[in-house]
Amino acid sequence: MRYLADILTLSRFILSIILLILAFTGGTPEAAFVIFLTAEFTDAFDGTCARKWPFPKNKIPKYRKYAAIYDMVSDVLLAAAQVLFVALQINWIAGLIVIIYYTIICGTIELIVYGKLFGHPDNCTKNSLAKRNFPLAKKIILTRRYLYTICLGIINAFILFATNWPDPVKYGLFVFGCSIFVFIWFFLRQRRKHISRDAVEIEKQLSKKKTSK
Repeated sequence: MRYLADILTLSRFILSIILLILAFTGGTPEAAFVIFLTAEFTDAFDGTCARKWPFPKNKIPKYRKYAAIYDMVSDVLLAAAQVLFVALQINWIAGLIVIIYYTIICGTIELIVYGKLFGHPDNCTKNSLAKRNFPLAKKIILTRRYLYTICLGIINAFILFATNWPDPVKYGLFVFGCSIFVFIWFFLRQRRKHISRDAVEIEKQLSKKKTSK
């Protein structure tokens, strides 16, 4: 069971590649929707599995050192594949708007908070906002995650309603999807103080420095 989290992350990476191929080869919205939904389930549970069945400290595989990077790359690839599918196969205007949001707004936030693109609370530059003012950086990142979640929901709705499924099925899945996103929204709120174990340590260190002053 210790490898389940890694298997789920790898599965999401593979599903993202498949979705990316469908975006360029003209795959059906039905296939894209099912693939994306399956990939999102792997994203919802890989972190939980990693915490529930951790490796003993003396038996952690070497590749696990970069687990956060693998997870982030698979997330970015999945989002990119989904947006490209919408832009190339369904509605290029909607896809272009989300692409601009992801590249400009999210990219700017990454540079401000982490000092680099595709950064992480425990992988950022010395002069980044995450190191200088972690509480503020945390609020910015959580706000970006909320907006990111909303964008995923909107893009997924475009794919869902482009399918040839009966309307009752579409609206049923839409309600189900909205329920999932509401759960994710409140789940993120619960993680307000737990973006990552290392990030929490950074916050504690900053608090100690302020107290000592």
